Amino acid sequence: MATFNRRKVKAKTGLMPRVPRLGRRQLRHPLPDNEPPEETPAPRRRGIYLLPNAFTTANLFAGFFAIVMAMNLKFDYACIAIFAAMLLDSVDGRVARLTNTQSEFGAQYDSLSDMLSFGAAPALIVYEWSLRGMGKFGWMAAFVYCAGAALRLARFNTNIGVVDKRYFQGLPSPAAAALVTGFVWLMDDLRFSGPELSWYAWTITLYAGLTMVTNVPFYSFKEINFRKSVPFIAIFVIVLLFVLVSSDPPSVLFGMFVLYGLSGYVIFFWRLMKGRPVSIVQTSETEGPDERE
Repeated sequence: MATFNRRKVKAKTGLMPRVPRLGRRQLRHPLPDNEPPEETPAPRRRGIYLLPNAFTTANLFAGFFAIVMAMNLKFDYACIAIFAAMLLDSVDGRVARLTNTQSEFGAQYDSLSDMLSFGAAPALIVYEWSLRGMGKFGWMAAFVYCAGAALRLARFNTNIGVVDKRYFQGLPSPAAAALVTGFVWLMDDLRFSGPELSWYAWTITLYAGLTMVTNVPFYSFKEINFRKSVPFIAIFVIVLLFVLVSSDPPSVLFGMFVLYGLSGYVIFFWRLMKGRPVSIVQTSETEGPDERE
């Protein structure tokens, strides 16, 4: 039988195994153990959304402009600026929801702007117009209103997740501002001077300030869906509303907000007479609107 010579491979100690050329080049500049092989992308810079915050800034400017006009004794311009701030305040939240640009910064910025436009500005307007001559009773009523607006906004921010969205807990600060400045605008348009109606202004200011911190439910109109189709008569009603407001803005707007400012107490006593709970705060996470009724 033929035999073949077999070479025995001798183990060579102290020598490195053969490495390909590419491997040798890589070994000349080895990567540290703690360095990733690929560069990680840099984190995106955090910013704010421009469109909704632009409306909030316009709301803030309207409140500041109202204060300046009140200091210059131009109360009609000051009251118009408050109503313009109300319109802007109702737009910025809807714009943020429609464009999906909600943010915590926007929510806090909106609250601070509302405090100036619907808290400090109306209190200063009514004080400069009528309450200044009442001494301490005048500035105390203005302070009650201003403090009520601050407490109202703080409670709204903390209870936003536990309150029935169909109602506001207490009079909303924009409606309270419209009630106070609407009275000033109407009386100034009728050529009444502020000192002549000081006690009327004092009563309305105190009523608005205290109603903001009550638990009286006011309808929020949040159930209205602007994305759904509506009957033709609804468009005609909106046209009539615009015509009615444009015919005499001070009288119509003040009358509308007087009715709204009283509607909460009507709902409160109606639910009380029917034996239904008057609180709009949810007591459990599973409690729905029908259960609270």
